[in-house]
Amino acid sequence: MQIKQKYPIDFTKSITWLVVFGLIYYFNQLGNITAWIYLCLHGSYGIMWVMKSSIFPDKNWERKAGIPYTLFILFGLMLYWAPALIITMNGHEASLNIIISAIILFSFGVFYHFTSDMQKYIYLKHNSGLITDGLWEQCRHPNYFGELLIYSSFLLLTIETHLWWVPILILSIFIIGVWIPGMMRIDKSLSRFDQHESYKKKTAFIIPYIL
Repeated sequence: MQIKQKYPIDFTKSITWLVVFGLIYYFNQLGNITAWIYLCLHGSYGIMWVMKSSIFPDKNWERKAGIPYTLFILFGLMLYWAPALIITMNGHEASLNIIISAIILFSFGVFYHFTSDMQKYIYLKHNSGLITDGLWEQCRHPNYFGELLIYSSFLLLTIETHLWWVPILILSIFIIGVWIPGMMRIDKSLSRFDQHESYKKKTAFIIPYIL
């Protein structure tokens, strides 16, 4: 049995707000503003992801996978809920500076992630070849950069707890084990275009203008 990879991804993203609300209720954190801010950030991101998947889908997630890999995707994505568990289980309330920083990171992350994916979708719908303008002029993987900012905003809300290292470890594992290999595969695939080498030399890998 084969299942499109988008289904476990969309499912996990779509229920994030419900999971976080359940944790808030279970650990009696209804008065914890940090928990509610986390729900607003991660929950809204999940909903926006599902909307994006419907309106301008990524063809990479249209590929099918067997049951074992589907379960791996499902349970792997659940690890991203770690900050919610840490915040609610410990009744943690982040400082104002941390909350403001997290919201700013999240806002820029949403812009880079969804705008670049929309740009890619529209361009490839009517053209073929490299995308070298707009956000793709700043770095070769602006959508991944957006996700980096988004998930960094979530873990930032736990940075003042004794378990601050857990979300960082989880994100690092995903970056090293999933994101970087994925970006390298994309670069390798795009190397078939003549202008890719010159584009690669003058464009940052993931962090605009820097790295």
